[in-house]
Amino acid sequence: MTQKYLAQIYVTLRPSVLDPAGTAVQSGLQHMGYDNVERVRIGKYVELTLTAAGESEAREQLDRVCDQLLANPVIENYRFDLTEIPVAVETAAA
Repeated sequence: MTQKYLAQIYVTLRPSVLDPAGTAVQSGLQHMGYDNVERVRIGKYVELTLTAAGESEAREQLDRVCDQLLANPVIENYRFDLTEIPVAVETAAA
């Protein structure tokens, strides 16, 4: 029996990679008076649902998806949160 999972995936630039978009946002914030903002890094957030035989299989699938499509392993890191979606219980009408 397969389970359904919700994956929340966060992709960010590696710390050693320059982030010109983050620098631009930080500059804009400072021009708006937010001088207390010291560092801005821009990333991606992806949410998807998938089915798998179990959590371990779902995690393996997500690692492959992230490595092959969602993140560039040379310049980006990723992490994800995985939550099992409960199967709705159908009730018979009386």
